[in-house]
Amino acid sequence: MKADDVFVSIGIPFFNAEKYLALCIDSVLAQTHKNWELILIDDGSTDKSLEIALSYKDKRIRVLSDGLNKKLPARLNEIIEVAQYDYIARMDADDIMSPFRIQLQLEYLINHPHIDLVSTSLYSISNNNELNGVRTCRLSSPTKKQVLLGSSGIVHASLLVRKSWYKRNKYNEKIYTAQDYELWVSAIIKNDL
Repeated sequence: MKADDVFVSIGIPFFNAEKYLALCIDSVLAQTHKNWELILIDDGSTDKSLEIALSYKDKRIRVLSDGLNKKLPARLNEIIEVAQYDYIARMDADDIMSPFRIQLQLEYLINHPHIDLVSTSLYSISNNNELNGVRTCRLSSPTKKQVLLGSSGIVHASLLVRKSWYKRNKYNEKIYTAQDYELWVSAIIKNDL
């Protein structure tokens, strides 16, 4: 299977992200891997975020909005349910991704069928797009101890995950903050990380 032939679902939940959302969406449009759908899920924004999302006229972009504020874990689970493809990329509305991100992550997962998810390092930037720092991790697979200590090396907003893994490992919708940490702990306890 060639990565170029594989489709990916990219999910971005957003809440009052009008300052960043257009640049975030533009970074998806700039991907070298072109076979994707973008799922934009509004979490009850009260600013112009929904208007910005709806302004994009690309047949690969779906905008979902029910007017409710269900919080991030519920929206992440919703992305898993509505995603059309077997690979799901996660991203935050205030992030920008490298044009090569999806291509490189997808090639890795295709070439390593025993791996369920990959993450990336990141450049941390300020609200003015100035470099604040770099976060890298070279772990190939986190240990239980690393996960429990919060040092898994997984950057939540940069995941590319097989949908089958997400189906086995849902977000706890009662955990509004640190839902990623809870997910890693839950998965590693089941020996599924």
